[in-house]
Parts: sequence; C-alpha cells; structure tokens
Amino acid sequence: MASLTVPAEVPSVAEDCEQLRSAFKDLLKELDRELTHDFEKLVLIWTLDPSERDAYLAKEATKRWTKSNFVLVEIACTRSPKELVLAREAYHARNKKSLEEDVAYHTTGDHRKLLVPLVSSYRYGGDEVDLRLAKAESKVLHEKISDKAYSDDEVIRILATRSKAQLNATLNHYKDEYGEDILKQLEDEDEFVALLRATIKGLVYPEHYFVEVLRDAINRRGTEEDHLSRVIATRAEVDLKTIANEYQKRDSIPLGRAITKDTGGDYENMLVALLGQEEE
Repeated sequence: MASLTVPAEVPSVAEDCEQLRSAFKDLLKELDRELTHDFEKLVLIWTLDPSERDAYLAKEATKRWTKSNFVLVEIACTRSPKELVLAREAYHARNKKSLEEDVAYHTTGDHRKLLVPLVSSYRYGGDEVDLRLAKAESKVLHEKISDKAYSDDEVIRILATRSKAQLNATLNHYKDEYGEDILKQLEDEDEFVALLRATIKGLVYPEHYFVEVLRDAINRRGTEEDHLSRVIATRAEVDLKTIANEYQKRDSIPLGRAITKDTGGDYENMLVALLGQEEE
C-alpha cells in the first residue's frame, strides 16, 4: 500500500499554491501545443480565467489575420473596460509584449487605424450621458458615413473612446434625426466596413453581435467550430442565456437544438452543458 512522505520542511500554503499554479500553467502550455480536436480546444479555452482566455484568443487571432480581425474587435468591444485592461495585462505577461504592439505590427492601413485604438481603449464604464454631445457626434457620424469616409479620424475617435452608454445615446439620436439606423448605412461589402459594423454591434448590441457569429458558425456548410467554441466558452457565465433567447427569436429554433444538429460526441455534450440545456 502506498504511503505518504512528509518533507523535512513543509512548504507554506502560499508556496504550495504558487507551485500548483506554475504546474497548471505548464500543463496549459503543453495542451496549447498538443490539442488539435474541437473538444480539446473547447476544454482548453474553458479552463482559462477570462483574462487569460482573452489573451490566448487575441494571440491566436494575430496568427491568422483578415477574418481574425473580428476576434480582436469582439474582445475590444464586448468586454467591460476593466475586463479589457485585464486581458491586455494577461497578454503582456503571457507573450512578453503588448497586445497593442502585436496588433500594430500585424496590421496596416485602415485596419491598423481602427484596431489599435480599440484594443488600447479604456472607456468610461458608467451610465451617464451627455445628450448635447450625442446630438453633435451623431451629426459628425452621419456626414462622414454619407460621404463614405468610413476611416475618417473623427469616426474612429468616437467609436474608440466614447462610453457604451454615450455611443448608445449617439446612435439613438442618429436614428431619430436621420430616419435610419447607422448599420443600414454600413452595408458595403468592403471588409473594413464590416469591421465597423462589428465594432458598433459589439459595443451597443452585443447579444445581436454574438447571435450573428453563432448563426454564421452553425449555418454555413461545415460548422465553424472555432467561432462556436469561442462564443459558448466566453459567454457561458456572462450572457449566454440572453444570447440563446435572441438566437431562438431570430431562427425559430433553440440554440441547443441547432448545436446538436451540427456537432457530435464529447464536443456536442460540452457545448450543451455550457449552454445549460438538456439535449432535445
């Protein structure tokens, strides 16, 4: 029968915790290198703390540009100001360089002009708004977007610095004053315009943004497992119930049922478990 040996010098609780933490991080690094299947990738994302998870996802995005720009917009725009700061700190500790540095290095032109200030932002997180400012800046946005000056400095300044509450007031005034939702005027096929749309949705209508990501992941030929895993894992303890309700309103099918139709095995079981629904 196995026996336990007590070391001559018993480590303190703090030392034990630090050793366990170090060992767990080493394990996650090994998993990061070795995991290839959808289930294991989902497990990896889920086991990380939220800030570490965002740092991991952001780093993965910098390896695969173009469509991965949307992952950076998602992290920058759907997280709270404090959550984004923590993600930047985790990225810095994990990669020995800043998120802003990597984004600036790997992007060019209008994409860099938008993405660097978005990931660098530290917005006011409260509910107070300035209605006169909302009126003034809705006019600026309308003028620039009507002229198709999508990457104008003022457009990016407003989207990258104003609080979510202030932007919501600005966009409400935009619709009231000009008779059309700003997103209706951002329907060009251009990829940068698509990034602007994702930025606005992530900041002001996050549940609608995530529903679109899920619909695109599930409904396209060959499910986009990376996108599906990311949304389910990152929103499971935040607002996934709300997102699931919005999904059902949009597609007239429960999200859990849509997932079980397009996935299988342990991967399906874990997605459904995170969603908090029994398989139907």
